[in-house]
Amino acid sequence: MEDNLKDFMHFMLVEKGLAKNTLLSYERDLKSYMRYLKSVESVESLNNVQRVHIVHFLGFLKEQGKSAKTLARHVASVRAFHQFLLRDKATNQDPTVHIETPKLERSLPKVLSLQEVEKLLDTPNKQGHFGLRDKAMLELLYATGIRVSELINIDLENVHLTMGFVRVIGKGDKERIVPVGRTASEAIQAYLNNGRPHFISKKHRSNAFFLNNLGNRLTRQGFWKILKKLTQEAGILKELTPHTLRHSFATHLLENGADLRAVQEMLGHADISTTQIYTHVTKTRLKDVYSKFHPRA
Repeated sequence: MEDNLKDFMHFMLVEKGLAKNTLLSYERDLKSYMRYLKSVESVESLNNVQRVHIVHFLGFLKEQGKSAKTLARHVASVRAFHQFLLRDKATNQDPTVHIETPKLERSLPKVLSLQEVEKLLDTPNKQGHFGLRDKAMLELLYATGIRVSELINIDLENVHLTMGFVRVIGKGDKERIVPVGRTASEAIQAYLNNGRPHFISKKHRSNAFFLNNLGNRLTRQGFWKILKKLTQEAGILKELTPHTLRHSFATHLLENGADLRAVQEMLGHADISTTQIYTHVTKTRLKDVYSKFHPRA
């Protein structure tokens, strides 16, 4: 079984070109699946897996209190694994054929109002190098809608301020060019001139655009801590995640009449249905405004 998993992971890395976090998620799900097959169902060969074993496995996860989203992810992982095994002729049947994916309640992403965004972006202290870096990061996130993982992986040569764009590597190593506005460009230039030089380590030079106090590339966890601190200082009571500015970027563009396809391209969504969730957000916000301000609402 372990060899089958190794072959599958190699296939997903080389043939599918999946991102590191996605690969880790597949591996984690499938390891728990195979542990269950061996310890609970006493199945020693993947060729002996039946539909009922998978149904029992999903029931086992549900008893542990796993959410519908987690169950759906496990179904996707197990289904992809068994389809690979069949194609690779490691098994002669696919037990996932009649397994249904749990239905998910699609929750609308949380977004900031324009006033809240401005409050957050004005919070970093621009007199110090930490503030210049934090200001540049927030401005860049809101100006481009890029993911935090894309932000921290930007290198010096990826930013072209004179031409007004940044080159990012998204999920599945897909490259895209995203325009950067004047306000964000000014904040980034200020960081490059007066902020980044203070972060550069004498021992080693990093090509990373955003650095931590040790001169290394800023991590996702590092950014999360910065965002948490700035949110408190800004007095914003909403629960913010590193994705909130991305959600706000997309929603504000659509509210102001941007084309859905253009927003999809800037966000790096493979499927436009993923981008369409933001049209629901704008409709909900319009209803809220109507209810609040119309005298006969």
